Amino acid sequence: MDSFETRARAMGYRAIAGVDEAGRGPLAGPVVAAAVILPPGFRPEGIRDSKALSPAARKRAHTRITAEAVSFAVAHSTPEEIEEVNILRASLLAMRRAVERLFPPPDFLYVDGTFPVPCAVSQETLVAGDSRCLSVMAASILAKVARDEMMEEFDRVYPGYGFSSHKGYPTRKHLAALRNLGPCPIHRKTFRGVRTQP
Repeated sequence: MDSFETRARAMGYRAIAGVDEAGRGPLAGPVVAAAVILPPGFRPEGIRDSKALSPAARKRAHTRITAEAVSFAVAHSTPEEIEEVNILRASLLAMRRAVERLFPPPDFLYVDGTFPVPCAVSQETLVAGDSRCLSVMAASILAKVARDEMMEEFDRVYPGYGFSSHKGYPTRKHLAALRNLGPCPIHRKTFRGVRTQP
């Protein structure tokens, strides 16, 4: 399970971080990224792609990761930043912020997807990294839990949209709320499904 991290250590790297994001697809809320450096020998039990875990299992995995990680950090880009630079660049910006908050700093990154983090750290992108690389799986869990908690708080600030249930994704309930209420300040105004509302 830690074959990617083992390979990087064999190349001489010691502080190997997995990086992933959550929230590229929703119509509302921030995009959240996490970076995690796991210790050698970290046991993979309970750690999987965050999308394959129930909310309760994610919370248990989150508790274990944050307790045992060498270092971890979570960062985000706001809906306003998403509107300004587009969702891809905002996702990479959030990833860079998470990487920059790690201490000790990483000397190698495994990044989920096909686009590298815009920073000077040596790195490798991994398609479906959140189901193949242990440290990226851990980052996916931290990012998902953090974003879900943020959306639950936004549900209290902006009631009526159901953010705590759909987390901003374009569900039937969310689209119906948009038609009835119009967009709120955390909606991504240029996203299809938001901009088409009257």
